[in-house]
Amino acid sequence: MKDAVREACALLRAGEIVAMPTETVYGLGADAFNPDAVAKVFAAKERPSFDPLIVHIASRGDLKQVAVVPAELAETVDKLTSAFWPGPLTLILPKHPDVPDLVTSGLATVAVRQSAHPVFRAINKELGRPIAAPSANRFGRISPTAASAVMKELGGRIPLVVDAGACSEGVESTIISIEPREGKKPVFRLHRAGPVTKEQLQAFGKVEKVKEAAGGLPHAPGQLPSHYAPVTPLVLLEKPSDFRPIEGRSYALLSYRGEDDGPYVNLHDWEVVEALSPGSGKLAEAAIRLFHVMRVLDESGVDEIIAEPVSETGLGVAIMDRLRRAAAKS
Repeated sequence: MKDAVREACALLRAGEIVAMPTETVYGLGADAFNPDAVAKVFAAKERPSFDPLIVHIASRGDLKQVAVVPAELAETVDKLTSAFWPGPLTLILPKHPDVPDLVTSGLATVAVRQSAHPVFRAINKELGRPIAAPSANRFGRISPTAASAVMKELGGRIPLVVDAGACSEGVESTIISIEPREGKKPVFRLHRAGPVTKEQLQAFGKVEKVKEAAGGLPHAPGQLPSHYAPVTPLVLLEKPSDFRPIEGRSYALLSYRGEDDGPYVNLHDWEVVEALSPGSGKLAEAAIRLFHVMRVLDESGVDEIIAEPVSETGLGVAIMDRLRRAAAKS
């Protein structure tokens, strides 16, 4: 893996882009301070320039390179980064002037985190510069949690994929901004649910979900209503009685547990059934398997994917967020 790290850094220094693993999903990285390299990320993904990128730093001490932390946020930022970095928490903060506007889509803020994946961290440290890295897939499509998925999405478009196996979290990082309150705990605006849950954040402040403006431009990565979507239409079936199959149309089920006696499994003679957490119903396992299962069903040849909901507690909030955005395309 040391050779792969060196090769990745050589390409990044030369202004190229590289796919590499994080603990959440595989990212498509570029030197965050090189706008020409960042432009290649947008081009390879076919990502619109109004959708900002997350900047990854090698250590907490590097935060000052990409963000200007106001005095009123310093204590809270220190507590959050001490608790959750390295890890899947992204903070939205005022951006440092050195960060190109292309990275932040012209916003005055930057989304920043420190990855916990040892390979990504090694590349970040060896490079010695922040890395701008959205998910390594075509825009709006299913995020990749394995190198093989990156190749299916971007093969032939990028010079290198660093393969370090499957990602350990399976859904993208939690994204928050911070609103200080004098004499009270701060308010965390939840822009995207992820592996760091509302319950974990509540130890440090009050959590409020951001209401997205219909048709408005995003103020954080991953905010577009239709996102993380397979090519095959996906429908999130909130309750079994809502299912109205069309004759001659083939269906697959994205099940939570996949139990033979479950209300969704027994609802129809499915062409394919894939379970997020076979038999056990564990949200952590479901999150890890979510994008893999979506990709398997997308490639199964059915006309439509029916998704069973999961409980919206803990990691279930992030899973349901991804399912709703995937269904929004249909």
